[in-house]
Amino acid sequence: MSWEFFVTTLVVVVSPGAGALYTVAAGLGRGSKASLWAAFFCTLGIVPHMIAAITGLAAVLHASALAFEIIKYFGVAYLLYMAWATLRDTGALAVEAQQERKSLRAMATEVVLMNLLNPKLSIFFFAFLPQFVPASSPDALPRMLELSGVFMAMTFVVFAFYGLFAAAIRGQVTSRPEIMTWMRRTFAAAFVALGAKLALTQQ
Repeated sequence: MSWEFFVTTLVVVVSPGAGALYTVAAGLGRGSKASLWAAFFCTLGIVPHMIAAITGLAAVLHASALAFEIIKYFGVAYLLYMAWATLRDTGALAVEAQQERKSLRAMATEVVLMNLLNPKLSIFFFAFLPQFVPASSPDALPRMLELSGVFMAMTFVVFAFYGLFAAAIRGQVTSRPEIMTWMRRTFAAAFVALGAKLALTQQ
């Protein structure tokens, strides 16, 4: 395990994206427990993309412009839906006391869709992981699985930190309606910005 891999992974993980944004919103809207579940589901949502990278499916996606564009624009539409739901106080930033099972099911569904509908993730891992695994290595597959596990562990730790920090200031935020209104608009704008960024990405 090289230091280059750790540093590169840390830079990628701490960079703000849809998963980090969702986890922070969950911490602000539902508290520390929800933020940890959000971090867990965001980490779990990486698995399909890593499998695609390891098995070579990402190469197929990269080669097919039509498939890439279809998935990309579904992802854009879903991020815009997340922005709309946030403004309507029904998204990740909604402050409500739902039954835990229902909340977790909804959270898992939202995060899985958010991850699956981003084709750049699969292509990123397709380009990222092989850099740290020699092509001639006899244990290339176990090595890629090991690196994938480290990436996921770091993702969970960083996202959990984001979420728990958000949960820690939740009382100061949710007790002031004007701040909550501003936060919803800010998070909605962030989801729109992420959608626009995804729409402009190329293979």
